[in-house]
Amino acid sequence: MTQPSEQNIPDPKAPGAIMVVGGGPAAHRFAEAMHARGLNNWHITVLTEEVHAPYDRVALSQALTDVDTDLTLGDPALWDHPAITLVRGAEVARIDPGNGIVETMSCGELIQYPYDQLVLATGSDAVRLSIPGAEHAHVYRTLEDVWTLNAQVARLGEKLGRKVNTAVIGGGLLGLEAAAGLIKLGAASVVINGGNWLMNAQLDEGAGQALGRLVAAKGMSATAGVYPSAIESDGAGQVTGVLLADGTLVPADLVVVAVGVRPRDELARGDDGAAHHGFELGPRGGIVITDGCATTVPGVWAIGEVANFGGMCLGLVAPANTMAEIVADRLHGGTATFPGFDTATKLKLSGVDVASFGDAFARTGNSLEVVYADPARGVYQKIVTSEDAKTLLGGIFVGDASPYTSLRPLLGRELPAEPGAFLSAAGGGDAPTVELPDDAVLCSCNNVTAGSVRDAVNGCGSCDGQDPVRELPVLKACTRAGTQCGSCVPLLKKVLERELVKAGIAVSTALCEHFALSRRELFEGIRALELSTFPDIVARFGVAGTAEAARGCDICKPTVANILASQNGAYVLDEGRGTLQDTNDRALANMQKDGSYSVVPRIPGGEITPEKLAVIAKVAQDFGLYTKITGGQRIDLFGARLEQLPEIWRILVDAGMESGQAYGKSLRTVKSCVGSTWCRFGVQDSQAMAIDLELRYRGLRSPHKIKFGVSGCARECAEARGKDVGIIATADGWNLYVGGNGGATPAHAQLLAKDLDADTLVRYIDRYLMYYIRTADRLQRTARWQEERGLPQVEEVVVQDSLGIAAELEAAMAAHVENYQDEWAATLADPERLRRFRSFVNAPDTADDSIVFVPERGQIRPATQGEKAASVLIATHIPVRGTGTPAPKQSTGKGDLS
Repeated sequence: MTQPSEQNIPDPKAPGAIMVVGGGPAAHRFAEAMHARGLNNWHITVLTEEVHAPYDRVALSQALTDVDTDLTLGDPALWDHPAITLVRGAEVARIDPGNGIVETMSCGELIQYPYDQLVLATGSDAVRLSIPGAEHAHVYRTLEDVWTLNAQVARLGEKLGRKVNTAVIGGGLLGLEAAAGLIKLGAASVVINGGNWLMNAQLDEGAGQALGRLVAAKGMSATAGVYPSAIESDGAGQVTGVLLADGTLVPADLVVVAVGVRPRDELARGDDGAAHHGFELGPRGGIVITDGCATTVPGVWAIGEVANFGGMCLGLVAPANTMAEIVADRLHGGTATFPGFDTATKLKLSGVDVASFGDAFARTGNSLEVVYADPARGVYQKIVTSEDAKTLLGGIFVGDASPYTSLRPLLGRELPAEPGAFLSAAGGGDAPTVELPDDAVLCSCNNVTAGSVRDAVNGCGSCDGQDPVRELPVLKACTRAGTQCGSCVPLLKKVLERELVKAGIAVSTALCEHFALSRRELFEGIRALELSTFPDIVARFGVAGTAEAARGCDICKPTVANILASQNGAYVLDEGRGTLQDTNDRALANMQKDGSYSVVPRIPGGEITPEKLAVIAKVAQDFGLYTKITGGQRIDLFGARLEQLPEIWRILVDAGMESGQAYGKSLRTVKSCVGSTWCRFGVQDSQAMAIDLELRYRGLRSPHKIKFGVSGCARECAEARGKDVGIIATADGWNLYVGGNGGATPAHAQLLAKDLDADTLVRYIDRYLMYYIRTADRLQRTARWQEERGLPQVEEVVVQDSLGIAAELEAAMAAHVENYQDEWAATLADPERLRRFRSFVNAPDTADDSIVFVPERGQIRPATQGEKAASVLIATHIPVRGTGTPAPKQSTGKGDLS
């Protein structure tokens, strides 16, 4: 095979049109890379035959089980740039490199696009089988493919009235992900693999056998070592099974083929299928490129799965991203080169840990294999090294892939310790600490080196001149490490912490100077010893020799108070706990900027009777309060003085209301739509579910505030996926989403389980919340907590009970529900507790005259300092316009406002 000659590098200052054929991840990364480097005078047009913007194909398994999952790559604003155009639904019919033209067909109309530079990013197609009945099989390649599978499972289940039997032909990465997704949809699934064990292209026999045992434990059966010979169906075209070469019939109602991909190089071929236009093709397809990603045709580049380098095409995201960056660099006058394919793979099945990288089969001459195998546990670990056991050549990990993240960047380098020390499953203690060289690739998906990460942490200009990075989310955003598959995030965090230590910045899990334990450790210690007072906790866990420990600080006191509140149902202000609380918790109300307080009664699920609305209105009128409807479907009453709070609470409590706990690190609201009760689109009673959940979890103290959302259908009116816990109704039950939040760093909640009945839904929420409460850091939202652990680990604990603590977590929640008491009612019932609520201890009947208001928009607002000094008239009651309500009382701001 002749190698293509490198084309002339274009003048980056010259105007020109860049045409990109293909709308997958490689095309998206190329557009991003060009934008990041500056478009100068280039104009980029991306032609994609799909109707979607580029999306993350690596995460297709998420869309299989949740059709509402948004897999769109990057910031959609990229396509709004005036020099970047995305054309959807544009199927490229032919290219004419001689004249610099790309032709598309759209609705029968031929459209020509002239170009100066052409980037082919056409990707690949799923391989289809050439066996009888193959036309009845589905493939697993696009969003439409997985959406169709989702709909077919639902349709067949309804039609057959039983669990749907599915067969997946192909036991590689895609096949196993497809089978796992089908099982999540409620189907039974069997994997048919022609090789003698699963993932035989990436794993040796020992690892493959271990993987087989792990997937069997997940309910997935497998047939290996025999190929399919036909897909059988009845007279109506309904699949009935897969006939194997040995005569065995595997019953199946639906068949998925996932046996590999074939590069889409048809634009480089003529009508006879041979290479055309001067392109060179690989023996097994793909457009041959140089290490600069140039083809044999001047002005034409190829990236991603269609590009053949070294006789090989590969369907992995990391090399596609690297190629895209190289072409962008070349178009800007650079000389970047492609280093070759990184073939590392990691299986994304929940509860099944598998990784393979480098020379996994020890094909290098005189290489050594250091192996640990525990068939009973389904664990297999192997490290391949050079003959002297010093240089890392590859590895395989099944059942426990924890060493993979640290080892993979060291491929081809000398190990810092003997190989066996890295086999974590062998029980030899912690693996050696790995200090990555600066040029080691930490994130292969985005080709981010350890040096780039260190530069960002140390403020060396890696993040557009920003200050040194100190937090993991910021580091991910600025370097792009860990933003694609996420497998490198644990290592990224380690590098961040080590660099902070080097810079003299303490990286400690200690809660504060008074407690060397982390919040999680302190929580478990208090729970195990059943401690209930701050002095006892300080005596047991406080830092020895710290004189101030007994007094505590603004960090440890509220944290301990929060832990105690979450472990027992005792009144939060009794037995010395009142002095531990934050200002808002001490007042059982939210202090505002002027020293007044706001009162928020609970309105479960946003449902309220006219009578209760009237009571709230009367309170606002009588006490002259500002009223505001909140985003959580409640009513907030602003402007109450401390001594007025019990009076207001008594009226509300007597009317059947209670504290909404808007002041606490606890459940805030459960937002909902009206659901099937009123809405013609609703498929479940979301209103009743929201009320039940709010009444169950009210008063639950947690590391940070918690918000719920319950939507009665897929239209998602309650915005459930923006909440810590989101529930969306389906025709078959409820989908449970977790780990969402708004705020400065918003996050979409992720699907934890689907089509749940009400009882299972509540059990999973019980477990999730209690697991979060026990293990999160101080003031850590569920989104950040879940990001650190990863959704698969959370799912293992919550859904699969991998730690065996599900019953314990459910019991803890049951105790909370049983012991709940309304904090307002509990205060009103005890005269001693009421003594806390006065503005001045030595003058209990005196009002705080520094709290004054001015009228605005028919209500009140806090007076400014200038208004106070000018003695502006202060209103304590503003009538509703046009009602004829009597004129409000007025004050100079110096006297009684009540």
